[in-house]
Amino acid sequence: MQTRVMDTYFKTRYSVFKWRYDLAITNKIVLAICIAGLTGILAQAKVYLPWTPVPITGQTFAVLMAGVLLGKHWGGISQAIYVLLGTAGIPWFAGAKGGYAALAGPTGGYLIGFIFAALFVGHFTDKYIKMRNFKSLFFLMLFAEIVIIYGLGLLQLGIWIRFTKGALPTLWQLLLMGAIPFMPGCVIKAFVAAALAKGILPQKAFNNEADV
Repeated sequence: MQTRVMDTYFKTRYSVFKWRYDLAITNKIVLAICIAGLTGILAQAKVYLPWTPVPITGQTFAVLMAGVLLGKHWGGISQAIYVLLGTAGIPWFAGAKGGYAALAGPTGGYLIGFIFAALFVGHFTDKYIKMRNFKSLFFLMLFAEIVIIYGLGLLQLGIWIRFTKGALPTLWQLLLMGAIPFMPGCVIKAFVAAALAKGILPQKAFNNEADV
């Protein structure tokens, strides 16, 4: 009985992801918009710290899962939709904000990082089947958060401080404002995202998908 249940589970998750993989473009766009909406919802789960304009939010979790659920191209597209529509005025950035000012402000680099992080996660989880184990997925998620999202975020944060305050912050000051306070949450989100990805990603390739 247990073997039959597990077989059904493995077949179901393979079928679901193959269905996603074979969807028509219009349906993929709809899914991408839905994930963009989820990112906007999680962006409202925020905590502001008194020494930094960068809030703690839940949206990076949606970014990581976008790559897992939508794959190497459409995960990134979902985050591009999130950023573009938010910049156009939809108030779904952190704090229910929208508009160009959010992209040009202290958190704009993180928003751009969302696009590249989702593309990165989607590329590796789609192409490298053997990486679909918890340890590999965990380090993949951490890299996407720390190197891509926080790397681009800190770059723009430093530029923003230079132009608004008239002086560049030290590296330590920049890390205290834009990275270090977020590391515990970063690890937790990477852990949960990796666990979910391990449970839902199929362990064999689809047609046209690399099996390496």
